[in-house]
Amino acid sequence: MAEAGQRSRLFGTDGVRGVAGHELTGGLALDLSAAAAAVLGRGGPRRPAAARPVAVVGRDPRASGEFLEAAVVAGLASSGVDVLRLGVIPTPGVAYLTGALDAAFGVVISASHNPAADNGIKFFGRGGVKLPDATEDAIEAQLRAAAAGAGAHEAALPPAEFGRVSDAAAEHERYLDHLLATLPDHPQPPLAGLRVVADCAHGAAYQIAPRTLRRAGAEVITIGAEPDGLNINEGCGSTALGTLCAAVVEHGADAGIAYDGDADRCLAVDADGQPLDGDQILTILATGMKEAGRLAGGAVVVTVMSNQGFHLAMRDAGIAVIETPVGDKHVSAAMRDGGYVLGGEQSGHIIMGEHATTGDGVLTSLQLLAAVNRHGVPMAAAAKMMPKYPQVLVNVPGDASRLGPRTDAAVRRAEAQLGGDGRILVRPSGTEPKIRLMIQARDAALAERVIGQLAEEVRRALTGQ
Repeated sequence: MAEAGQRSRLFGTDGVRGVAGHELTGGLALDLSAAAAAVLGRGGPRRPAAARPVAVVGRDPRASGEFLEAAVVAGLASSGVDVLRLGVIPTPGVAYLTGALDAAFGVVISASHNPAADNGIKFFGRGGVKLPDATEDAIEAQLRAAAAGAGAHEAALPPAEFGRVSDAAAEHERYLDHLLATLPDHPQPPLAGLRVVADCAHGAAYQIAPRTLRRAGAEVITIGAEPDGLNINEGCGSTALGTLCAAVVEHGADAGIAYDGDADRCLAVDADGQPLDGDQILTILATGMKEAGRLAGGAVVVTVMSNQGFHLAMRDAGIAVIETPVGDKHVSAAMRDGGYVLGGEQSGHIIMGEHATTGDGVLTSLQLLAAVNRHGVPMAAAAKMMPKYPQVLVNVPGDASRLGPRTDAAVRRAEAQLGGDGRILVRPSGTEPKIRLMIQARDAALAERVIGQLAEEVRRALTGQ
């Protein structure tokens, strides 16, 4: 299946991203936050004393987050928004606290799983929900209008109307308490008896994740928990599972959990050091929620990247599957529209609508480990609930707007080679000038051969050869 190219816009699939200090400068951060204040602050909750909208701001620990946070806070406060500065905290913590503190909106400064040189800015609307495209477009339009009219952000408020900035790091405890409150009451701690290795990717969860797992009863061995601003996601976390796999085996742990830089996702590792992806995690959670009568609509929402084996497992469990385009914002929107409570991505973005408005890696890890512990089965046995099809991914550099009939024809030829037993996806990257190709098939060698041929045809189509 081929997706059409996306129109050019400042916002990608998950906020505004770029190399810090180059594409994403302090000036852009200031102007973008001022534009967001103009759009998201309208009609929002007000502090009675100051009659100003309130925003919460959090970040991951990468070095560039410090100057970008300062620019974002300046843009908001100079636009008449009171700022609650949360400091280093997982992205879903910002989402939760946006709602819990009755803020008009939330801002996260993070590039998630990207390397330390990158950074990003994304916004949550009232209640901690991700913004629809139309709202992002309105912020972008406001930004461009301000640039055309004044050339830069200029404060036009009297001093009494400037926003005030407060340190709100103590609110981390409110988020931690919320995570633990999602677990069922039981005489024994829900993770009692489990030895878990937690890889925090030198990222935003380096303090909250180990504390939460320990308070839930687990014995926790922590790695990737020494952020220096430059080592985030470097050879660790959910994008580099090798270190965690080795640590789980070395320490004789029951399981391992790997978060990404902003902890809105997680992946798992069983006692033998074998990884579980988001589809396998969703399979465990979905079947458990159905058994407990908590799976609203009897369905789970996933993207077109989900493994064919996941579809087979859900069919056997009598659970419907709703598909969306790639991106957890699409999963979240489909869940809200359909009243569903579980959805996610293969990458480990899992949204549990009973407890969160966005993907939350720490929440997911708690629920996954509790489910496995409750049933008294090893993680490896739970993972076998889903027959995983081999999957091959290839990135082809190029302009997505050049995708067209030649690419569609190449996809049809590739599908014919698979003989109906597999799936193909061709889509533009939402963050890079690349075309992402995916093939799944029962036969791994066939998948490798077919994707090699398809990648070459896509390259030729993009270059006009």
